[in-house]
Amino acid sequence: MGSFSPTASSRRGSSRAHWTVLAFAAVLGLACLIGAAESAVAQGVVRSVHSDWQVRCDTPPGAQGEQCALMQSVTAEDRANMPLTVIVLKTADQKARLMRVVAPMGVLLPAGLGLKIDQVDEGRAGFVRCLPNGCIAEVMMDDNLIKQLRGGQTATFIIFQTPEEGIGFPLSLKGFGEGFDKLP
Repeated sequence: MGSFSPTASSRRGSSRAHWTVLAFAAVLGLACLIGAAESAVAQGVVRSVHSDWQVRCDTPPGAQGEQCALMQSVTAEDRANMPLTVIVLKTADQKARLMRVVAPMGVLLPAGLGLKIDQVDEGRAGFVRCLPNGCIAEVMMDDNLIKQLRGGQTATFIIFQTPEEGIGFPLSLKGFGEGFDKLP
C-alpha cells in the first residue's frame, strides 16, 4: 500500500518507514484486498448513482457486515479490451480511505500506476498484487488527494505495457465528491 509519490527519491524514503508502511499494509490490507478484488469481479449491488460513479455494496465472505465502495470502470480509448476499475472505500474502522485500482493483466509492474488530475502529474503508486482479473494498485487517500479528486474534472490513470508505452485511462470525476460523501 502506498501513495501517489511525485518523485523516485521520495518513494524510497527511509528504509524503516518503507517497511512500516509495508507492515501496515500487510496487517490492514490483505484481508480487505482479497475481498475487494473478489467483489470487483462481482461488483456488488448498486445502492446509488452519482453522475459517473456508483456506490456498490456487498458482504465479503467472512465479513461481519456489508462493505460499500465508490466505483467507476472504464476502458482505454484506443483499446476496448483493456478495462480499468477504480474502487474507493473507507476501512471498516473508518480510520482510513483507500483507492484500489484494478488494472488489466499484462501491465508492467515495476513502472507502477501513474495518476494525473486535470493534466497535473500526481505521481505513481506501486502494484501490490495480481489476481486472475487484473493487477491491483492500492493507495491510502490523504485529504489533499480527496480534495483534488473532488475539485477535478478528469483523472487519468496511466499503466505501462513496456517502459516506453504508457496507456492512459481517462476517468470522469463528475459525481466523485457526492458519491464519496455517501460512503458509510
